[in-house]
Amino acid sequence: MNSPNIHSGKHLSRRTCLKAAGISLSLPWLDAMTPAFAVDQPRPKAKRFVGVSLSLGLHAENLVPENSGVDYKPSKYLTSLQDIRNSFSVISGSSHPDVKGGHTAEGSIFSACPNTRGATSKNTISIDQLMAKHLGHETRFPSLILNVGSYSSPSYTENGAMIPAINNPVALFKKLFVDDDKSEQNRQAQLIRNGRSVMDLVAKEAKLLQRELGSGDKAKLEEWFTSVNQLEKRLSSEQEWTRRPKPKVASKGVSEYDNSNVSSYLKTMLDIVSLALQSDSTRFVTLHVSSNSAKGIEGVTEGYHGLSHHGQDEDKLRQLALIEQLLIDHWADFLRELSKKQAADHALLDETMVLLTSNLGNASSHNNLNMPVLFGGGGFKHGRHLAFDQKNNYPLPNLYLNSLHQLGLPFEKFATSTGKMQGLI
Repeated sequence: MNSPNIHSGKHLSRRTCLKAAGISLSLPWLDAMTPAFAVDQPRPKAKRFVGVSLSLGLHAENLVPENSGVDYKPSKYLTSLQDIRNSFSVISGSSHPDVKGGHTAEGSIFSACPNTRGATSKNTISIDQLMAKHLGHETRFPSLILNVGSYSSPSYTENGAMIPAINNPVALFKKLFVDDDKSEQNRQAQLIRNGRSVMDLVAKEAKLLQRELGSGDKAKLEEWFTSVNQLEKRLSSEQEWTRRPKPKVASKGVSEYDNSNVSSYLKTMLDIVSLALQSDSTRFVTLHVSSNSAKGIEGVTEGYHGLSHHGQDEDKLRQLALIEQLLIDHWADFLRELSKKQAADHALLDETMVLLTSNLGNASSHNNLNMPVLFGGGGFKHGRHLAFDQKNNYPLPNLYLNSLHQLGLPFEKFATSTGKMQGLI
């Protein structure tokens, strides 16, 4: 299989290069592709993506503004966010096509994989892992997968395997900012060296085998070699990171938090994520809120999960609103913090896309339509309510396609997307 000559002075279109190389989108983008992409698209305006997802949704009547556009009147939940109004967009009337099943649709939040939840159902790669696959090698941690409450996550590999989450703030802080002792560094380095030597051995065996294969199998093996080379590069990078000191941050550690209080728990995790972004330890993060414990929240006497099944009961709705307002306010504080920090000549928020969503549009009835969506930062022009059809929902994967393009990854499609999201500038 002949590779195209990328030094000929001619710019390659993405499609031509992929076809000539005999591979799909598994490779990082080549330099020869960039000018061809730049003709049609502006330069990337974002470097980071943070996806915060809630397992119990948000009450739409308190979240969604009555009117649309830049002059929307803030809803109950958004009133406290008006100082950063131009830093985020409100999106209503969107969902993932063919995704249903109530709580079981959590796995599709960031993959948008059509979900039948039958015996043979299988997930696909989540948006954060696709980003990390192409750009994650630039930081110590390609991505962070976190959870407020459990080890589950909406982050999935290419093979459809869920990536377990870190749910302990103390362990997360140590992972990010506390250097391993020499014995641990040596142990990690040896594991990496062992991995590389195995890859070298397998590669040699495969090259010997290639001489005896037909053209079809040789092509398949070439694709496999490409994957091997990518893994070797990643292992080499990991070996370098093992010896490199971790960044020092102003924080002395994790402040006291209550893991039985979903509000305190989420705030602590977001504070650490902010430090991770500021130190450029990672650029791609998912943080799922699966905790349903609301102990210690003033005015709340019932469980969070039970309140989400409110059945329009006024007292349950009142208590639910207290919890949900806190969660939204913490998300807003995260945006405020990023807007104060500089990354080169921009605010860190300008380079960071921050999403807040849930697989449940109506937690009380386990409905997966009309997902709650707040989307901030990332170089987009915000300050508006994009209101799509509440009955015939707009594909939310279109927003994910915008996000990929904003990172300079010119995919034509993500999951069930039909194009980029209309109205998102």
